[in-house]
Amino acid sequence: MTRIISANLNGIRSANTKGFFNWLATQNADIVCVQELKAQADVVETAFAQTTEHQGYFHYAEKKGYSGVGIYTRHTPDEVVAGFDGGEFDNEGRYVEARFGKLSVISVYCPSGSSSPERQEAKYRFMNIFLPHIKSLRDAGREVIICSDVNIAHHPIDIKNAKGKLKNSGFLPEERAWLTQFLDECRIQDVFRALEPETVQYTWWSNRGQAYANNVGWRIDYQLASHAVVEKARTTSVYTEQKFSDHAPIIVDYDGILKAPHDK
Repeated sequence: MTRIISANLNGIRSANTKGFFNWLATQNADIVCVQELKAQADVVETAFAQTTEHQGYFHYAEKKGYSGVGIYTRHTPDEVVAGFDGGEFDNEGRYVEARFGKLSVISVYCPSGSSSPERQEAKYRFMNIFLPHIKSLRDAGREVIICSDVNIAHHPIDIKNAKGKLKNSGFLPEERAWLTQFLDECRIQDVFRALEPETVQYTWWSNRGQAYANNVGWRIDYQLASHAVVEKARTTSVYTEQKFSDHAPIIVDYDGILKAPHDK
């Protein structure tokens, strides 16, 4: 079994102090994708470059304390690709891809548009170039697992009080339509929803008020995978027993998508 975990850390140092890496050591994970490092190489490469089981690969934002993504793996990748657009979003440290044969495991932090109209426009720019990038990987014959804070809740089941959120960034009709288009054109599926079609489970809760205590949440964090990979997904869960961040880790166990680290 291959276990892949995805987690938006909302700051790698903060998540560490809240026990994330201690918890991770108990999970027997093959690959761990993390988003929103909020730290640069000087911090990450010194304190968080690896775990006892995993080597880390990262993509950093130019702006200090902002964005950043990583992949921890106990399997040695054939290739690691940091960045995908060569411009605006690479400067924000949003994409790292580890390649294992024909499988690409991607950790990506999609922009949020909630802070301003300008950031919403940036989100749309990201969406417009990210879809064709992933489609090009699929058209080249690559299987994919995209671990991501997409910052979009796809369906009403994925958000508390859906009717009241229709004008909120992250649940806008055009964002949700884009996510449907993304899945269709890139021939990928939402792994959690494939295994748990009717389960109400959120992955993010606002820090305002009593959102977490009252489970007023959004499901905006995903593992999105090509159909051949989804067929090998066996179980999935969202870990909420401890709170490392305003997001919860997503765990998926796949049947034999990667060889054991010592296998050749």
